[in-house]
Amino acid sequence: MNRNGHVLPQKSSPNHSRSAVPRERQDESEQCIQHVRLNGNIVRRRPRKRMIEFWDCDLPGFGLRVHPSGRRTWFVMFRQRGKQRRVSLGTSKQKTAIEARRLARAKLAEVALDGLPSRKTTKSGAKESPLMREYAERFWADYAHHWKPSTRQRNRTGIDRDILPTFGDRRVDEITKADISFWRDGFAERTGAFNRTIPILSVMMGYAEKLGYRRRGSNPCRGTPRYKRKRMERFLSAREYGQLATALNHFETECPAVVAAIRLLIYTGARCGEIENLRWEWVQEPRLMLPDSKTGAKIIYLNRQAVEVIASIGDRKPNGLVLPSGRDPNMPIKLGMYWPDIRNRAALPDVRLHDLRHSFASTAIRDNISLMVIGKLLGHALAETTSRYAHLSDEVIADAAERVSGSIASLIGVSQ
Repeated sequence: MNRNGHVLPQKSSPNHSRSAVPRERQDESEQCIQHVRLNGNIVRRRPRKRMIEFWDCDLPGFGLRVHPSGRRTWFVMFRQRGKQRRVSLGTSKQKTAIEARRLARAKLAEVALDGLPSRKTTKSGAKESPLMREYAERFWADYAHHWKPSTRQRNRTGIDRDILPTFGDRRVDEITKADISFWRDGFAERTGAFNRTIPILSVMMGYAEKLGYRRRGSNPCRGTPRYKRKRMERFLSAREYGQLATALNHFETECPAVVAAIRLLIYTGARCGEIENLRWEWVQEPRLMLPDSKTGAKIIYLNRQAVEVIASIGDRKPNGLVLPSGRDPNMPIKLGMYWPDIRNRAALPDVRLHDLRHSFASTAIRDNISLMVIGKLLGHALAETTSRYAHLSDEVIADAAERVSGSIASLIGVSQ
């Protein structure tokens, strides 16, 4: 038959009498062709006095030829357009069993599709795609320096812990949308890890397209939904602000720098790291001119209370950390070490340091400050980030409408 596909080794004729062949030659004949599961163990077998061919029992047509000299050559045998062909895939020194199997499978797939309509490939699409494990190092060398140190560390962990164990031995152009969906299902118990890792993989796939390892517009991560997580929103009430103030007064003598830092967080709505790493050369009252932050260069506006907090910090210098660690003046203070004791003293065990930033925004909303201005105060790069506080604005507006309608009702004599 002229069908395309794999070719198996021919079996000996049933008419051939085994009794006519000496036993020693029968044994040698049986050893010429063996059906096994081709892997590294087969490659390490000692060569015999005559050439042996090992044929893979899982992938028909894939084989290994072992010469008496010790040379081992991978091959794939198939029939294409009525002609039988044997293609060498390289030696065992050039290709591992896994790599040779992948090449054999690709060649057999190509032969099976021979004659069918196919999409024309561009020169960029013809470039051989590397394994994800190899590509990850290329991607990291080219791309990692665009991230901030903390982001770089988190993304490296995501690549090594969550991406490479699953996709490391796959070629970059072999990863499909179905693979991403299956991978996502494995994060049912670690939804946050998936939400942090999928953007990294998406960037890797997008960069692979630019390098020509994937077809343009073929990013398999596009459209993959993240796990929905309940947004943590905690805002301090007026009474809770009083409890926190009492706790800070209690710790002020013991940890003055820590208390000053937390008060700056309360009065400015800054991020914790921005205050921990604050340097004197950035203090230009009534502003803090940060050369870099999560969203790039940023200005933090200081109100009267924040200016007084900075003035209360002794030993002001032309440069250096404003709030250094007590153990090392060149290391910033770590508020996370002290915050649990302070919040427990304030009877606020569920309040995080970042909630002070949310509370700053909620107070601004109650004072009828617009979302656009709040975004500027908090240093949000995108308006969508500030819009999370829109529901608080709706509450203020609803309350105002209630008060206005009540006043009108009293004017026209309608009882309330």
